[in-house]
Amino acid sequence: MFAVHLVAFYFTKLKEDQIKKVDRYLYHMRLSDDVLLDVMKRFQAEMVKGLGRDTNPTATIKMLPTFVRSIPDGSEKGEFLALDLGGSKFRVLKVKVSEDGKQNVQMESQFYPTPKEIIHGNRTDLFKYVAECLTNFMETKNIKHKKLPLGFTFSFPCRQTKLEEGVLLSWTKHFKVRGLQQTDVVSSLCTAIRKHQDIDVDVLALVNDTVGTMMTCGYDDQRCEVGVIIGTGTNACYMEEMSNIDLVEGDEGRMCINTEWGAFGDDGSLSDIRTEFDKEIDLGSINPGKQLFEKMISGLYLGELVRLILLKMAREGLLFNGKLSTDLCTKDKIETRHVAAMEKYKEGLNNTKEILTELGLSPSEEDCIAVQHVCTIVSFRSANLCASALAAILTRLRENKKLTRLRTTVGMDGTLYKTHPQYAKRLHKVVRRLVPNCDVRFLLSESGSGKGAAMVTAVAYRLLSQRKQIDEVLAYFRLTKENLREVKNKMRMELENGLRKATQPTATVKMLPTFVCGTPDGTEKGKFLALDLGGTNFRVLLVKIRSGRSKSVRMYNKIFAIPLEIMQGTGEELFDHIVQCIAEFLEYMGIKGARLPLGFTFSFPCRQASIDKGALVGWTKGFKATDCEGEDVVDMLREAIKRRNEFDLDIVAVVNDTVGTMMTCGYEDPNCEIGLIAGTGSNVCYMEDMKNIEIVEGDEGRMCINTEWGGFGDNGCINNLRTKYDKEVDEGSLNPGKQRYEKMTSGMYLGEIVRQILIDLTKQGLLFRGQISETLRTRGIFETKFLSQIESDRLALLQVRKILQQLGLDSTCDDSIIVKEVCGCISKRAAQLCGAGLAAVVEKICENRNLEHLKTTVGVDGTLYKLHPHFSRILQETVKELAPRCDVTFLLSEDGSGKGAALITAVAKRMHSVAEN
Repeated sequence: MFAVHLVAFYFTKLKEDQIKKVDRYLYHMRLSDDVLLDVMKRFQAEMVKGLGRDTNPTATIKMLPTFVRSIPDGSEKGEFLALDLGGSKFRVLKVKVSEDGKQNVQMESQFYPTPKEIIHGNRTDLFKYVAECLTNFMETKNIKHKKLPLGFTFSFPCRQTKLEEGVLLSWTKHFKVRGLQQTDVVSSLCTAIRKHQDIDVDVLALVNDTVGTMMTCGYDDQRCEVGVIIGTGTNACYMEEMSNIDLVEGDEGRMCINTEWGAFGDDGSLSDIRTEFDKEIDLGSINPGKQLFEKMISGLYLGELVRLILLKMAREGLLFNGKLSTDLCTKDKIETRHVAAMEKYKEGLNNTKEILTELGLSPSEEDCIAVQHVCTIVSFRSANLCASALAAILTRLRENKKLTRLRTTVGMDGTLYKTHPQYAKRLHKVVRRLVPNCDVRFLLSESGSGKGAAMVTAVAYRLLSQRKQIDEVLAYFRLTKENLREVKNKMRMELENGLRKATQPTATVKMLPTFVCGTPDGTEKGKFLALDLGGTNFRVLLVKIRSGRSKSVRMYNKIFAIPLEIMQGTGEELFDHIVQCIAEFLEYMGIKGARLPLGFTFSFPCRQASIDKGALVGWTKGFKATDCEGEDVVDMLREAIKRRNEFDLDIVAVVNDTVGTMMTCGYEDPNCEIGLIAGTGSNVCYMEDMKNIEIVEGDEGRMCINTEWGGFGDNGCINNLRTKYDKEVDEGSLNPGKQRYEKMTSGMYLGEIVRQILIDLTKQGLLFRGQISETLRTRGIFETKFLSQIESDRLALLQVRKILQQLGLDSTCDDSIIVKEVCGCISKRAAQLCGAGLAAVVEKICENRNLEHLKTTVGVDGTLYKLHPHFSRILQETVKELAPRCDVTFLLSEDGSGKGAALITAVAKRMHSVAEN
């Protein structure tokens, strides 16, 4: 009995001595909790860098957006294919998801080898092989006749801009296919599949294997929001708040981030814990200097790490009596499966002896104990480092949710995690120690990442069917080149009809003569007063114009409010108020006694008989002053000045705001002979040859024509382009059946068109969970300014969310994206229609002058043109495409129509002086 105890004591002492010897030798591989907490902080800092737009390029943890925004919601159904490429084997799967939403998934799969000549070959051969395996699988399962959606699990770092696209950044593990880096892997896959004409497959999703793991586990546990793989390679993904992801537009909801944590430390940040063995592993790898964290952790490298340690210890006489074997000196002769076998609880020592013997060594009992402990230290370090990085992710999740305690599930996969006898237990223990405020459930992915790819595809397929319905609605607003040419040609016809005496009464484009017969030539000079009335504010200006080399325009102005009771009172009260404002301004400027020439910008439709006479056709923009319509507004102003009897003014011109815009820009650019307003309303004016204006006497020279083109289409000529939403907006307006072109192009109506579409999409269950708020039912609630905000910058989805909240709508991230798309579609159509109309005008000028090529400038004003982020560009592109013989420059009017009124007055005075002489 004593002898047995003595042997046991001796063996224990022997074991203890060997363990201490190895511990001393591998001191740097044994990481304390303090070191692990420090690594955790470094990892957190790299995560923040990876998420930042400006810092991402230099971050080692790339934090790649996956465009996977949620786990399945239970409504997915159908059959799906999945490919799983990234490990030692390639797998094809067929996944059937139950149609009753009871979370029933049936899978069939087939493994195929990944020969070295394929994974070290070229791009074409790789995907040819993948396509052949897929075809073989479909034939075996008798599903070649079916058209099936496919998800592609591709276990390498890719930069995605959408779910079904991914550009390979770099190869990892043992893959090294030529010609695929920096290209879209889905495109390569689709090209290879298309060559097999007997199968029909839609690739709907590119999924990283880690994301697939999270989705697989997320199907079984709604709390799963992290995926980790510890196998041949290692990686993690997790659900990040959109507001923290600078790399993707939007801030609402969450998106799965593929951390690509294997590259952590590539910048040298882990150099203090990397050992000489890690450096040797790296130098001998196919990607030196890269994936340094992975090379300390994953199954591809642990066996080789153990071999290098044993080799050095043997050379130093610490093992095997200093004797080496050929196999011990041969790279990769010890694999990670050997490490796992040597660490098994009871048979570990026997396994160790067998493995070392197979390597051509003659190990003693002491050698086996030491080697087993080397394996323990190497694999324990791997688990510790993984735990540290995972603890950083869990802490981020907890902080994102502002919780004192987090309860979550981590989906796990990978051969090292699954097959190593101690690994999972060690990892769990260290994670819980590092983050005691997180209650973590570790859920093993039984079905691998292939099922996850199928689940991502199932979600994508559901969204795709919704997408088709949305596209059907928006297709009515997407104009073809033929549509735009048709608009241009019909606009041209209406321009001609408006100029002819016989057809003018029935023309929808009224082509009103303005009696402005010239644009500035630079000789204008003097002091002028200008009035600008067109909204709730009224502006009075003093404009000083200098001619010659130092020509300039200086303006002094004062803005006065027009109270609602004045806007809707009598005409006499309105013009008395206007004169009161003029008097205050003259006194303010100290020029009350001066008799100055005056130009009156009156932004309401007028029929003019001369430049200083304009009969109001009808009020717009909320004005309803009585006794004005049909009256000459210049006479009404003169009468009001007489009633005041304090000053006299020389009223030279009454001006439309569009004409004022043209004249303002014409002063800066002599080529400017067109004015465009694209704002609350829409209109164009241009310089027409007098010989073409049948409704005015005279054939010499030119006159500015105010087209009043908003009425284009009132005769039904563009009904084929009007949608049911345009008709609803028209019928609910103050002037049904009138200004139809304006109602498709101007700021007053675009928001209302969007509102009508949103209501329809909600009724179809495609938005807001099918719930229409009472606010959204309110006409005019969706203002056009919202379109500019929604389409403006990278925070667009935040703007959408805020606007929808104002409308009482509880929106998801997907809702916000759809709303943004609707807004973009409506504003694009408006800009294109506007551009088609303008193309008709410039082509008419070109033909009037019998020119091969016209060079002209358009003066532009209006909030839609100025403030919308894309309207001006689309309009300009449309004009260029539809009027290729015309070189059109667009000049923004910075000073508004008040300056234009003064310039028209100055030109009129100059031309009057010339006529008298």
